[in-house]
Amino acid sequence: MSSGNENTVDYTHLGRSGLVVSNLCLGTMTFGKNEESYSAIYTSPTQTDEENSHKILDRFIQLGGNMIDTSNLYSLGKSEETIGQWLCRKNRSDIVLATKVRAPVGPGPNDSGLSRRHIIHSCHESLRRLQTDYIDLYQMHAWDDSVPLEETFRTFDDLIRGGKVRYIGASNLKGWQLQKMMDMSKYIGLPSVITLQQQYNLLRRESENDEFEVCSNEGVGVLPFGALKGGLLSGKYKKQNGNIAVTSGRLSHASSIGYKSTQSCPSLHSYENDDSYWKLMAAMTKMAESHGKTVSQIALRWVLQKNIVASVIIGATSIQQLEENMASGSGWRLSRDEMIELDTLSQRNNHFVQNQGDRHMEIKG
Repeated sequence: MSSGNENTVDYTHLGRSGLVVSNLCLGTMTFGKNEESYSAIYTSPTQTDEENSHKILDRFIQLGGNMIDTSNLYSLGKSEETIGQWLCRKNRSDIVLATKVRAPVGPGPNDSGLSRRHIIHSCHESLRRLQTDYIDLYQMHAWDDSVPLEETFRTFDDLIRGGKVRYIGASNLKGWQLQKMMDMSKYIGLPSVITLQQQYNLLRRESENDEFEVCSNEGVGVLPFGALKGGLLSGKYKKQNGNIAVTSGRLSHASSIGYKSTQSCPSLHSYENDDSYWKLMAAMTKMAESHGKTVSQIALRWVLQKNIVASVIIGATSIQQLEENMASGSGWRLSRDEMIELDTLSQRNNHFVQNQGDRHMEIKG
């Protein structure tokens, strides 16, 4: 962990657990080149090779970060392998390591999901690739309605009792799914999830309506991913002759190969005539100039100052990009008026019941 004036993060407990993590978590979806055909969300020309990935990991630790997030899905396991080659030369106890299970990792009928068989097999494979004997936070990557919850959670409990997993988390859930998990864990006496990893940014705030209510009531820490919305909130996209000028990055790559637009990888051109988006970007640009920061740092700071958030997952394909993102972690804040302005400009559409109050979305401090 970093010491001295290079530290650019604050530290917080992960959910209701005693585990302390940096408020910025290094996401490694871009680590590891894989030549196989793969989704534009997870593989692009900017995927970082092992040497550069290790430099990014080293710099992240130097700047005070201690939490690293990956998945057996990212680059079809290459991300975990890349981390493992780095981790085996480090002090394992200094690192909070998170990975995931659920996604397909092969063509067979048991090569995906949250069954006992698949979870145990995937855990052993992740441990092998990561070159470690335990995972700090093992997360279900998504809901699996084909498997009884009790089977899934008893398997997680066995992994915890066996010393292979310390804590469990979840990702990409609806509110009722998370609540069902919490209730079942309580009534059966099994460990419950301490985190929810969810897409959350100034352009995607739907989780405030339901999922984050459950997190607030149950003491679950939120790990937002996509805080820059694939670069849409970085300020790098500009309008030229009425069109968004295509630059570099994952969204540009996805557009160039005709990848179907999704929430995780939206079409750049869907924002060309979106007045609310350009008004938001103008306000963020003004704030960035006022603080002497970048637009990306404003976007990250907005997420960091939401009291439901434990640690924000950031990605980087270069040291420069990492340092820019890490500079949002500590030492400065957006004012309450600035937070309210960004809340207003990015206002989500609420159902009637959500208009009764947003206490879980109060601003920190």
